[in-house]
Amino acid sequence: MEIPGNNDDAKGTLFHLQVTSRTGKKVKKKKKKKKIEQNSDLPCDVLDIISEKLDLDDLLHFSGVCKSWRVSHKIYWTNFLASQAPLLIEIWCDKHSKPSYSFRSLPDQKVYWWKMDQKCFRPIEYFTYSGGYFIMGKDNNSLMLINPFTRINKVINTSSTFQVNLGCHALLAFGKCSQEFVFVVLGGWPKSLHVYQSRNCGWVTYPTMENVGKVIDFVVLHNIIYVVTDKANIGVLSLNSANIKFLKLKSTPNITPNPGFKPHLALVNCDEQLLLAHFKYFEIKDVYKIDFSTMSYVKLKTLGDNALFYSWDKSCYSLSNPNKWGYERNYVYVSSLSRVEVSVYSGDDKKCTPFLTPDESHSYTHSFTLDWCFRHVRYEVDYSLVE
Repeated sequence: MEIPGNNDDAKGTLFHLQVTSRTGKKVKKKKKKKKIEQNSDLPCDVLDIISEKLDLDDLLHFSGVCKSWRVSHKIYWTNFLASQAPLLIEIWCDKHSKPSYSFRSLPDQKVYWWKMDQKCFRPIEYFTYSGGYFIMGKDNNSLMLINPFTRINKVINTSSTFQVNLGCHALLAFGKCSQEFVFVVLGGWPKSLHVYQSRNCGWVTYPTMENVGKVIDFVVLHNIIYVVTDKANIGVLSLNSANIKFLKLKSTPNITPNPGFKPHLALVNCDEQLLLAHFKYFEIKDVYKIDFSTMSYVKLKTLGDNALFYSWDKSCYSLSNPNKWGYERNYVYVSSLSRVEVSVYSGDDKKCTPFLTPDESHSYTHSFTLDWCFRHVRYEVDYSLVE
């Protein structure tokens, strides 16, 4: 169930991944043979063993050998993604605004470089990562969805609905048991909520209700899209009409900002529970669980065996058993334009400490953006759940 689009596997023009060692030096690779042997059929168990031994960039080329290898790759790919730690997306720009994209594995400090075909896709602006796709803006007032791991891409025009501008926030979800997809965007000026559905190839703009506030974030839980406003009101997004049904919660948390600080609320799907995280720049203030049995906010004293990964003005993810991938439980990892900071979520002691800063010797030091890439997170929605 992937977005219909152009598959550039055969052409190989969309991107190229290159592993960089811990010291930052590029790893040399043997040149590919121009001609591939036709007799490449191997037993499935042998292909599984081969797949398990491959690194990310080699696994991408694995599917291009022949048809049987491509079938094996498709079966193995889902399990592979679920077994991988989150990656940090690094977007570097030089003084000419020429971007360079890379994925960094923080625990082992491996870097994978992604080189886009600039002739095809410039100028282009990165917005966020969602559902396995880069969400980017093009200069012709359209949005491009690019899966960097399968090379599938799709362009969606927005000119008749809203203007694509810097700071768009988006979420990509797929229809349950169907080939359809839903694209939720906060965009335009002033920012409004817009939803694109592939089943009718059209945009719908949801009205803003001042009494409940403006929608600032969204997440999928139990096949339903939930939204939150800047007044901490939570609602359910209807995909059958331009309507948001707000929950009748007994109270809302106090999120009054201190002078000079911009607060941000992020919805999180954490072990099939709905959380609301309150941030002020790098600082995590509080995390609340929505208790649907009592319809109330419950302030959490600890994240338990979970860690949160947040990108400023983008998305917030939850990772269970983070120690398995080299991260710490009950920690909050926050990325922004320049660095990653981490804090322990425990009572009132939530002081941030630097976790990662960009390499100052990097050739792309003019500007950069950091974001999180959770490769295994794939949202699904059920059209029949909300009327």
